[in-house]
Amino acid sequence: MDSSKTLTAFQGSLHLRQYLLLTIWYLHCEDVMAVQMPHKLINISSNSKLATPPSTGLFQPIQISPAVLPHYHVPAAAGQSLPPMYPSFPTTYNPVLTGRCPVNFSAISTIMEKTASDCSQPLATIVGNVVCCPQLSSLLRIFQGYYSQGSDSLVLQNAVADDCFKDVISILASRGANSSVPSICSIKSSNLTGGSCPVKDGTTFEARVNTSKLLEACSRVDPLKECCRSVCQPAIMEAALQLSLLSSTINDDKNPVGSGESMHIDALNDCKGVVFSWLSKKLSSDTANKAYRILSACKVNKVCPLEFKQPSEVIKACRNVAAPSPSCCSSLNNYIAGIQKQMLITNRQAIICATVFGSMLKKAGVLTDLYELCDVDLKDFSIQVYGLQGCLLKSLPVDVEYDNSTGISFTCDLTDNIAAPWPLSSSISSMSLCAPEMSLPALPTSMQNTGCQGAGLHLLVIISLIFVVSISVY
Repeated sequence: MDSSKTLTAFQGSLHLRQYLLLTIWYLHCEDVMAVQMPHKLINISSNSKLATPPSTGLFQPIQISPAVLPHYHVPAAAGQSLPPMYPSFPTTYNPVLTGRCPVNFSAISTIMEKTASDCSQPLATIVGNVVCCPQLSSLLRIFQGYYSQGSDSLVLQNAVADDCFKDVISILASRGANSSVPSICSIKSSNLTGGSCPVKDGTTFEARVNTSKLLEACSRVDPLKECCRSVCQPAIMEAALQLSLLSSTINDDKNPVGSGESMHIDALNDCKGVVFSWLSKKLSSDTANKAYRILSACKVNKVCPLEFKQPSEVIKACRNVAAPSPSCCSSLNNYIAGIQKQMLITNRQAIICATVFGSMLKKAGVLTDLYELCDVDLKDFSIQVYGLQGCLLKSLPVDVEYDNSTGISFTCDLTDNIAAPWPLSSSISSMSLCAPEMSLPALPTSMQNTGCQGAGLHLLVIISLIFVVSISVY
């Protein structure tokens, strides 16, 4: 073989090995940082300060765990209240029950405890939309199926439903839950009765519904696929429709003109509750709870739960701004500071909320990307921890974590400086987070840390270029 060709092959092989070694070093560095990160956050002192989270997660959303909301060990001084994001441990007591609900609640104690934790007294209002209400709804669906075990009924009679509902809320409150969760979550005892659904017994249900198809679709709900390529949701809707059609047939000649459609919608919604009750009889409580929480997550992540007042001051200060403007950004920051007092939201909700608010501004004539101009991030749309760090919850179902060492805590996601998306138009009607181009961002828009972690992305790009150039030269 010609010596020059041998040298060329050797040099090319050498560069390839160097490239692979540098890449392995970089990936190893990422693994080390990912493992070390939680330890930096475990030892959080009680002086109202959080460690600054590392700017990691180049290839996946960032997770801060286990204690973004650690237990506040030092009691507040006289006349002063604890910070709202640092609740004390909930007190527990023996509940006073009606004595008229024939249920052994100990059989579903695990789900009851989880619900009480997710709806804890000081946090229920700020996590209601994402954590508390989905779990409470799941509990009641499971309870409805559990109550009817051993009988052909799928619902509770009105009087019994009222007593059992009171007992459920009393037990949750005795375990530290907020006693106002029925109003927070807009849930009533009538949700256990089947309402206007014409089918309330198992025999008729199984005669009208393809139960094998329903059970197959909902016995294992995929958390990553269900929200965009639904399997269980359409099966539930199809079953509910089959049940509600019986009501339409019976009442066609009885309803006044114009009322039939609204009554059918009510019956359809009530029949969905009956379908959930039947599923709860067939599935274990743990399997049913996971499935129902995933279905709830699909629903809540489709809309922004925040309330946006008319941003007249922002519009006035920013309508004709094309370059950085202190008055514009100050007005925008003041407006967003009010939003941050509302509730904790998920990362996907934050994308929708940022788009909704941006669309409001664009409709009012603000054409400049204010999020980029004023450095607004996704986390700025959620409640802030001590005003230092925004917390976005995962789009998948999450729970409030509670134990004797960490107190009450959450696992936050995407806490890095991910820029809020400025809408392309003033309309959001066609927006979909299931489209590939709308997938949740995982790459920070700016990386300010130095060293192994901060320079990782840039280093990988550089050594890739070196490798390509080397191959082309030799």
